[in-house]
Formats: sequence, C-alpha cells, structure tokens
Amino acid sequence: MADDKDDDNAKPQALGRRLEDALSESRYVLITGEINDKVARTATSHLLALAQMSDDPINVIISSPGGHVESGDMIHDVIRFIRPKVNAIGSGWVASAGALIYVAVPIERRFCLPKTRFLLHEPRGGVGGQASDVEIQANEIRKMRERFYEIFAGATGQSVERVQKDMERDFWLNTEEAKDYGLLGKVITSVDELG
Repeated sequence: MADDKDDDNAKPQALGRRLEDALSESRYVLITGEINDKVARTATSHLLALAQMSDDPINVIISSPGGHVESGDMIHDVIRFIRPKVNAIGSGWVASAGALIYVAVPIERRFCLPKTRFLLHEPRGGVGGQASDVEIQANEIRKMRERFYEIFAGATGQSVERVQKDMERDFWLNTEEAKDYGLLGKVITSVDELG
C-alpha cells in the first residue's frame, strides 16, 4: 500500500520534470503569478542555463499581477545581461513588476496575445517603524519611483513627465492602447508570428 502512494507521488513529479525538459528544449521561460524571490530565482536560473546552452533566442511568457520590485529588477537585469535575444510575450495580464520585466527587451521583441491587459503604476511599499525609519523608507520609495519613470519612459518613448502623470494612479491599457503608448510591439495569435 505504501508503494502505491509512492507511485502516485512519483507520477506528478515525473510529469513536472518532462514539462520542464520540454520548456527548456523549446527555450521557453514562464513567469506567472506574483513576482517574488522564488519566481525570480527560478526564472533567472532558467535564463542563465538557456543562455549557456546556445545563443538561440529565448521566449519569456509573462502573466503576472506584479509583486516585489527587486525580484522584478533581478529578472529584468538578467534578461539584459545574457547574450541570447529574448522575446517577451504577454498573456493574461502584465502588471507592475511584470511590466518591468516585460520592458527589459526592445519594443520589436515585445509581443502579447490578443486578450492581454497591461497595468503601470508607481511602486508601492508598506512603511512602518520609528519616524527615522519611515523617512528612510519613504526616500527609497521616491528613488524607486523616479527609476521606474526613467525605465518606462525609455522603453516607451514617452516623456518622463507623461509617464509620471500616467503612473500616479493605476494606468490600465488594452493591447491597442499599449501599442499606441509604445509599450507593445505586436499582438500575435500564433507562435509562428514570433519571427
């Protein structure tokens, strides 16, 4: 009976390994859900491993509500660090730290599926503790906010002032709006359109 339970547990693990192998062979990296240190570690490990294997392009599929900014920074920076070209493919929603990862690639390598929605907003953080700590944390959030404005202005071709104004509140964009804004390169419906 214990052997039956071991067999039941082994089946999902074996399937998971086969899926991981298939993704690796096809040079896909999935970034889904909340961006946190675990997601960043997994995504960057896959990116670095694929970059070591060959210089062929890597496809990163992003569907995320956002999350921890520094974890998003890590993925963003590694995408820019590695030698292979990376295609960013949005699906579902590409929000906040997910959008930060998305703009790590040039606009001609930014794709999305038809129903994707985008969300840009200022970085948010909880502040607490002594008054001096609150002041330090508030200053760090201001610096992070300014950095976001610069990154998204550079990635979209919008002015820093326009990005700042747009990101003061939640700024939702559908695919047409994202394309007009300079966030999205092309809406695709098939892998054959990646080129």
